[in-house]
Amino acid sequence: MNLLELFLKGGLVMWPILLCSLITVAVIIEKYIVLSRSNVDPKQLMTKIRSALSRNDVAGAVDACSKVKAPVSNILRHGVMNYRHGQQAVKDAIEVAGKEEIFHLEKRLSVLANMAGTAPMLGFLGTVTGMIAVFHTIEQLGGNVNPSILAGGIWEAMLTTAFGLVVGIPALYFYNYFVAKVNRFVFEIENSAEEFLSLMKTGQMEEETPAADAAKTSQRSKPTRTVFADDEFFEPKDE
Repeated sequence: MNLLELFLKGGLVMWPILLCSLITVAVIIEKYIVLSRSNVDPKQLMTKIRSALSRNDVAGAVDACSKVKAPVSNILRHGVMNYRHGQQAVKDAIEVAGKEEIFHLEKRLSVLANMAGTAPMLGFLGTVTGMIAVFHTIEQLGGNVNPSILAGGIWEAMLTTAFGLVVGIPALYFYNYFVAKVNRFVFEIENSAEEFLSLMKTGQMEEETPAADAAKTSQRSKPTRTVFADDEFFEPKDE
């Protein structure tokens, strides 16, 4: 007996289970592609950004972020683009971009979790309804049932449970796998954002210190006004 025949013997409940399996496979493929493309070394990216900003090359830092197609690079790019607008503007831009990227990373994970729970439940439903049909047949025959016929009805009823578990177990595994990867990406995003804000704060202090020192030097070098005898206040008045 091939897989198609087993599927058809499972009854109507097998069709919702098949739909769950198709959704599960589609979500697994989509999330695997998205999360695989999100892999990036944040330390290497931060090194490039730090090197560009040390030369006051904001465009170079933006270009370094744009070349990497990953959530952390997109978030840092928004921060770099607001680099000259102040630390609060950078922080706000990073927070907005971070929420958006995390939303995309977590997108459809709830669907996978639902399939992990729904498919086995549908399988149990099919088994229960199948067992009800078997016992109904026994009642109609007055208990005079061939054991082989009874066994055949029971195993056919349990097919839905087997198919439901075949769908639900991989869905649960990949859900936990993807959640772990998303949590790692979120951790990298938070660390990179904090490092960039710290870098920006340090860079601004370094920029402000020479300016402040120059102002103080200029203030110290400015001559104090001295009143001499040839000032208008000391000009002899005509009598």
